[in-house]
Amino acid sequence: MKKTIVIVDDHILIAKALEGIIDNFKDFEVIYVCENGKDLIQKFENNNKIPDIILLDISMPIMDGFETVLWLKENHPDIKVMALSMQGDDKSVIKMIKNGAKGYLLKNTHPKELETALVKLNTEGFFYPEWASRIIFSNLNNETESKDTVRISEREKEFLKYTVTELSYKEIADKMCCSPRTVESYRDQLCEKLDLKTRVGLAVFAMKNGFD
Repeated sequence: MKKTIVIVDDHILIAKALEGIIDNFKDFEVIYVCENGKDLIQKFENNNKIPDIILLDISMPIMDGFETVLWLKENHPDIKVMALSMQGDDKSVIKMIKNGAKGYLLKNTHPKELETALVKLNTEGFFYPEWASRIIFSNLNNETESKDTVRISEREKEFLKYTVTELSYKEIADKMCCSPRTVESYRDQLCEKLDLKTRVGLAVFAMKNGFD
């Protein structure tokens, strides 16, 4: 069964063109397009289908991408949000990730990379191209300076070791001989202890502190 996608972008012609590209992908389909975050919320309230993935523009009138992804994190945390924007500056990337986006792409991304990004977002839970990863790592390196005194259990240390790999959480659970739910618990506990939001942040902390 194909994974469902909603595009949120006030440039309707661009959104429709993107919809045409995605509908040629084997594993994905666009079910509708919204002009901004408020339009998305209204469609949800009108019982439109809740998608698996949202491709979200940032600069939109009425309700922009920053506000929309924060609303989605609070109200529909299971939806995977990929920022898709013309804005590639550090501030925009970091703010979108901290607000809950699980991936970030520029609108001029080649269709093949877009398809790869969607696959990884769906299977691994996140996707950041190399240029975005550099921004995130640089920012998080500064944030981890003061976290050396945090107490971390042996199992949490083992989990941190696997965050720097490409293993999915289910595969990590198999390696640790526990359930995926337990792995998610380690993730959540560490994010709370270290004041981090994403697996990328945990990976940075792991590498910086010798857990890789």
